[in-house]
Amino acid sequence: MSTKDQILKKIEILITNHFETPKKAFEFFDSNGDQKLSKAEIKNLLQEAEISGFIRGIIASKLIEGYDKDGDQLISWSEFKAAIDEISQ
Repeated sequence: MSTKDQILKKIEILITNHFETPKKAFEFFDSNGDQKLSKAEIKNLLQEAEISGFIRGIIASKLIEGYDKDGDQLISWSEFKAAIDEISQ
């Protein structure tokens, strides 16, 4: 299992074990309520998923780079859902 797969698995475990739905997880980590996850909010999610602090910033940037389809440097609910759907496959 690659490091990427391990990280995605930790995120999946966090969401399935601690939240009723992925939408509830998204809303929980959207601390300012703007319906988008910023890099800082994604880093909080990664911290809760027990991803090492050393690499959290890099991973948050990579997640934004990989899933931010509209180029605003934020992850919307639809982008988050697409990521979760990919992780769950």
